[in-house]
Amino acid sequence: MKLTKTIALAALVAGSLLAGTAESPAQDHTNSPPAHGPGLRGRPNLDQIATDLDLTADQKAKVKAVLDEQQTKRQALQEDTSLTPEDKRAKNKELREATQAKLKEILTADQWEQWQKRMQRNRPPGGPGGTPPPSAPPKE
Repeated sequence: MKLTKTIALAALVAGSLLAGTAESPAQDHTNSPPAHGPGLRGRPNLDQIATDLDLTADQKAKVKAVLDEQQTKRQALQEDTSLTPEDKRAKNKELREATQAKLKEILTADQWEQWQKRMQRNRPPGGPGGTPPPSAPPKE
């Protein structure tokens, strides 16, 4: 179940970063499909993350490119009917690890630490479909 949590986290990260990549907040999106699934509404967008991590314009462009690439590859992977679910999970893990490695190269040490903390905060207890962590016994 640990792998399911990791995949869900990667999807959450990609979706949250890609959710707000529009050029203008006032841009009309009536003719384009949403960039994220219904479970990711209200998540911070790339502009918010750039603000939170204090990304430079160059870093923001590089992060966007990495996440766009991840999203494209993830979508192609999900649509590949020749792979077994286990193969898809393994390839998703490889994709997630490659994306994290690329992001780590772009971000400063402080930004990377903030990124890691942000991902921990955004991780739901027990993960999607997972069992919540055991609660502590009541104190007497």
